[in-house]
Amino acid sequence: MAATDTSNNVRHRDTSAPQKDHPTENSLSTPGVKPAELHADELRNWRKHVEQVKAGILEEVQDQLSGLLDRAITESMESFSQHANGHVDTNGPKNATRVHKPEDGKVFIARQSLLDELFEISHIRTIFNMFIAALFLFIISTFAVDYIDQGRLVPEFDLFFYAFGKPSVVLWSWMFMFTYTLLGPYFALSVWGELYHSSAWKTLVSITAALLLGVAEAAVLLVFPIYVILHHQLPPVSRFIISVEQIRFFMKSYSFIRETVPSVIKNKPKEGFSPKLPTLSSYLYFLFAPTLIYRESYPRNPYIRWNYIGLNLMKIMGSIFYLNFILVRLCIPVFTNDNIKPFTTKTMVLAMFHATLPGMLMMLLGFYAFLHCWLNTFAELLRFADRMFYKDWWNSTSFTNYYRTWNIVVHDWLFYYGYRDFLFLSKRKFRSAAMLIVFAISALVHEYALTMLFGFFYPVMFCTFAVIGVMFQFAMNDKRKSHFWNIIMWTSLMLGQGIHVCLYCQEWYAQIRCPRTGTSFWELVTPRSWFCDYQ
Repeated sequence: MAATDTSNNVRHRDTSAPQKDHPTENSLSTPGVKPAELHADELRNWRKHVEQVKAGILEEVQDQLSGLLDRAITESMESFSQHANGHVDTNGPKNATRVHKPEDGKVFIARQSLLDELFEISHIRTIFNMFIAALFLFIISTFAVDYIDQGRLVPEFDLFFYAFGKPSVVLWSWMFMFTYTLLGPYFALSVWGELYHSSAWKTLVSITAALLLGVAEAAVLLVFPIYVILHHQLPPVSRFIISVEQIRFFMKSYSFIRETVPSVIKNKPKEGFSPKLPTLSSYLYFLFAPTLIYRESYPRNPYIRWNYIGLNLMKIMGSIFYLNFILVRLCIPVFTNDNIKPFTTKTMVLAMFHATLPGMLMMLLGFYAFLHCWLNTFAELLRFADRMFYKDWWNSTSFTNYYRTWNIVVHDWLFYYGYRDFLFLSKRKFRSAAMLIVFAISALVHEYALTMLFGFFYPVMFCTFAVIGVMFQFAMNDKRKSHFWNIIMWTSLMLGQGIHVCLYCQEWYAQIRCPRTGTSFWELVTPRSWFCDYQ
């Protein structure tokens, strides 16, 4: 009670006898504006200012904490991974744990895929549901059009069955490439390891082994797949499966040799013992693991979630049918139109912008079906714990960051075995040249896969990737942080996908309407759509 009375007295004294040094409410009043309105305006302005300061502080604190946490987690997991894998420096005092160095390569840690984490947020899940709703609309519209035009309720999947034709040829050719990739490099490494430490001609043994392995790789993983594709005249998706697996097996075998040879050279076996080589089971696991960087062991999950695998397989099938409906409803009716005349300005512009939406949908479906669902399915089957197959590429404000985060699996291989090895050989003098070489290799491999897919050479992907992509690499670098550059990146991606779909579709139908009349080199590499008359 005493405290209450004292506070009331103080309040009464302050309001009844204001100090002379402080202006009164009437002295602050603006003519024509009531004091209560002025006070409310000042309060709103002050609140806006406080909110702006709060947002700025939170953004800076979040950036700082995110960087600190990422660094702390990476360092702690690297230390744990080294300790678990027995990375011990025997030359150091008391066998202390060796500190991880950049030249040691990629460190695998247990983590979820980003979309699996984001889909736990209801707002992000709603965006996913919108894509499913769009698929339902495609299905309903296809049913309606087929019923109105042809009087049937069962949709046709002629395109689907044509694209995946001749599965038996794909199966036995894949088995042959897989068997070689499993046994060929492993056997070559074992023989070379035995001879390297027991022979006085180490350089000659190494060169001979490298040449023999190179010839075997070229015969089985280069000539054989191309022969199968051309000899059996496989349909598009079957050709694409063989060519992609051909590239994957080569990258896997190269990583296995690249990671194992230095350890065989460094670890000289004791007298009377064979050199320590990786087990065949670890190499077999690596051939199916969703990574292109070989390690003798990876972080593993304790159990398999079979319901997660089943759900991912359903999503993969849904994405394939989604792609089928996009081609049937949005692409084929446009590019089969007999009135189209290729490479007129009006036709090309209209076709390109018409192909922007289906091209972007194809890109997103390919990303989701393969980089998320397919890789996570194999990771779950193998209990492979490191699920960082991509990062948040959709938030990129530069193409430099986009190329790094779109496909982590391939990026790691190109970075460690292309970019970093080139810098090591050049003593870190030609960074720009290393980047350009990596871009050129990636562009050539992408163009080769598309050439095998379509059955004709039309280097649209190579030009956009190796030329325009390099220009964007320098123009839109990591210094661009504004959201405006994210809009520019998405606009460029959409236009690029529209150009790809437009030009490849036109060339596909030009090859049908105007077949080749000879087998000369220039006729094989000259696009038919440049001079084919559609009339």
